[in-house]
Amino acid sequence: MKPPVYRAGVVSRSQQSFCPSETLPMGAGHISVLFLKKPAAKRYILRMKDDGVLRVTIPRGGSRNYAQEFALKNADWIQKQVEKVKSRPRFPEIWQHGTEILFRGERVKLQVHEDTVSFADQSLPLAAVDGNLTPMVLRHLQQLAVKELSQKTIELAKQHQLTIRRVTIRSQRSRWGSCSTNANISLNWRLIQTPAYVAEYIILHELMHLKQMNHSARFWKCVAEVCPDYARAEAWLKAKPNSLTNF
Repeated sequence: MKPPVYRAGVVSRSQQSFCPSETLPMGAGHISVLFLKKPAAKRYILRMKDDGVLRVTIPRGGSRNYAQEFALKNADWIQKQVEKVKSRPRFPEIWQHGTEILFRGERVKLQVHEDTVSFADQSLPLAAVDGNLTPMVLRHLQQLAVKELSQKTIELAKQHQLTIRRVTIRSQRSRWGSCSTNANISLNWRLIQTPAYVAEYIILHELMHLKQMNHSARFWKCVAEVCPDYARAEAWLKAKPNSLTNF
């Protein structure tokens, strides 16, 4: 089975519950598994996250026991995903001079000068960081995301004659964005690390939920009308580097 590439946030966290994580025998070892109960889910779903933990979605009326059986029946697929996670290059958690980070879809190097840190077209004052640039660079990326993603969302909403109440930039771990029934759009700050066409697709995806608060054929028709090349963006997200989820 091939899990969907992108999950929109139409199900709130309050509508899902988590069973304690555990391990399941897989191959010659064990794998960490987290079972999630989602009343809105219509079927059992497997998702392997970049942290190497398998998420198993349990639909309304489903059971944890069957979810475990479902996972074991798909052991071959799970093992392949485990190998993919292991083979992906890991970005360092401590950033310093020469460290490569992802910015606007490109791997760029941090350059430390006498009183500044620069990467791509960005430059920021060098603070006392004891050799670890991670906090200040992350803070800069998040501030940049608040400014640019918010502005882009407002522009696209106006372009497509849609009314939004508020745009919030957050640090979600499992969603790129969400749209509430109150017309509030929430976006993941890590979109500043993706190519422009990917970030625009996510924004348009969420804006189309103002027309269809679901993932029906009508919804995807709306998405295709405003973003004909959305499959390209989803393909990029499917192959996203681990640097998008490390922090």
